Amino acid sequence: MLLGLVDQSGEHVGPYAKTVEKTHSWWRVMCLTGMDYFSTLGYQPAIAALAAGLLSPIATVVLVVLTLAGVLPVYRRVAEESSHGSGSIHMLERLLPWWSGKLFVLVLLGFAATDFIITITLSAADAAAHAVENPLVPAWLHGNELLVTLLLVALLGVVFLRGFKEAIGIAVILVGTYLGMNLVVVIVAVARIAGHVAVITDWWGALTAQHGNPLIMVGIALLVFPKLALGLSGFETGVAVMPQVTGRPEDTEENPAGRIHGTKRLLTTAAVIMSCFLIATSTVTTLLIPQKAFQAGGPANGRALAYLAHEYLGPAFGTVYDISTICILWFAGASAMAGLLNLVPRYLPRYGMAPQWTRAVRPLVLVFTGIAFLITIVFDASVDAQGGAYATGVLVLMTSAAIAVTLSARRKRQIWHAIGFAVISLILLYTTVVNVIERPDGVRIAGLFILGILIVSIISRVRRSFQLRATSVVLDENALDFVSQDAEEHAAIRIISHEPDGDTDDEYQKKSRSMRVYDHIPERSPIIFLEVHPADSSDFEEDLVVHGVARHGYRVLEVVSANVPNTIAAVLLEIRDQTGIVPEIYFQWTEGNPLSNMFRFLIVGVGEVGPVTREVLRTTERNPKRRPAVHVS
Repeated sequence: MLLGLVDQSGEHVGPYAKTVEKTHSWWRVMCLTGMDYFSTLGYQPAIAALAAGLLSPIATVVLVVLTLAGVLPVYRRVAEESSHGSGSIHMLERLLPWWSGKLFVLVLLGFAATDFIITITLSAADAAAHAVENPLVPAWLHGNELLVTLLLVALLGVVFLRGFKEAIGIAVILVGTYLGMNLVVVIVAVARIAGHVAVITDWWGALTAQHGNPLIMVGIALLVFPKLALGLSGFETGVAVMPQVTGRPEDTEENPAGRIHGTKRLLTTAAVIMSCFLIATSTVTTLLIPQKAFQAGGPANGRALAYLAHEYLGPAFGTVYDISTICILWFAGASAMAGLLNLVPRYLPRYGMAPQWTRAVRPLVLVFTGIAFLITIVFDASVDAQGGAYATGVLVLMTSAAIAVTLSARRKRQIWHAIGFAVISLILLYTTVVNVIERPDGVRIAGLFILGILIVSIISRVRRSFQLRATSVVLDENALDFVSQDAEEHAAIRIISHEPDGDTDDEYQKKSRSMRVYDHIPERSPIIFLEVHPADSSDFEEDLVVHGVARHGYRVLEVVSANVPNTIAAVLLEIRDQTGIVPEIYFQWTEGNPLSNMFRFLIVGVGEVGPVTREVLRTTERNPKRRPAVHVS
């Protein structure tokens, strides 16, 4: 189960893949992100018709305007500032430091988990609807959409337990086939409308009778627009797959201009293609399909384009269309699962807020598959019922991205950019709030994810509080000279822990004298001071660099870290490994109540430093003879 802890092999390719062995042209990578984005054509026209009725084409135009004039510029900016595929969540993590940033990220992870999990369950449910409604499918499957959906989710879990490769190659074939077949359906539908122009006049007559003048129609379209927000999905995935995009030969890690340019082309092309399809499909489905067919249980519910494919192109083409739709919907779930498998290890273990096994692929696959089963059963595999939850996850991530680029533009004093992005943020925020009020299922599910993440995070942070947190420890040349000299000349390394609140000669002299008296350090024995300078205490894992400096005639080891006891323990063990001598360290007792000091340690990384350092060493090094000695006086 733990084989491939933090998978580096490239078997599990997805939006948040940690390493990339091979890059691809931007248009090929667009097909990977398009698995999520373009697959919404399978259910978006039906959901739009159900939400907006005869206004569906006008409401879809509103959606397209927001996509091209609002969301696209936001994510093009995200691509510039998060060129390694971390997306808007990482931008906010950098813009909001300390615990505020970590807690905000945890909340966003709850909504991201909602987005990805509902992508899996909703896509599987819609694939099941396409399968069951096909006329060639055995009659006994009708009414068993829940069973088919659970089987598709289970198959997804099995595939990820085994691992899969060549995701981009499969994505190119599926997206090309799916978009091509949708284009055929749209062309045939437009030809049908051109031959029966009366459907347009009938639609417009019904629309004006129902809503009055065009201004009222636009106003109502704006009000129902939040229900169509599913058509915005895919942008977060678009920036997340950036590491897959081939850049220019002159690209560097600090300035991957070619990769950024390719990703912008990817985002723009995908948005334009999807916008054209959204307008075309919402128009032809509204004009050609009776409104009652979109209702729950109707033949076009969740599968409007498939309905047209069967109606006007026959069962053979319709069956092939159903198969291509099922494949792309199922693969969209695979892309979402890959996103989850790379999203969780990217943040939670690094924060100390998840067990180490969450870095492994297979245990997480079982956890996410189980959650997907539960949500599928709760929603009875209904596409309509899950639409609100999916839209909530998508909208919250997009709103956070808009806020992130607004803060970034403001910090860089780009006033007009900041104002424009602020307006987009407000529009997305309004859309999110309206969607939550009308369909609270999404925020409920996200709330459960957030609550679960916070509970697991607190428990994990406490349980892992006595672990070594340093992912690496490096002693610079001076620091290594200090400890090597004492090891060679005296066969002993004595270190005094010193709080870096003063660096005067008198401070070091008093500390040296008092520690020698109270800890009985021999007068002729050399000592080295160790100072831990505070950093972001919310960080858990970090790379440590120990600098050796001479100050007022005393040797001092300096290191910057978020946590004092665990850092001291890591430095002591590194000194032991470098010199072969087990060092000793000397502390003064910390004033204050032990319980309050323990809470200070858990929250800000300081407190009862001596005893906690000893406990970290005891937990890490089981052999007492190789364990650095801790003296407290």
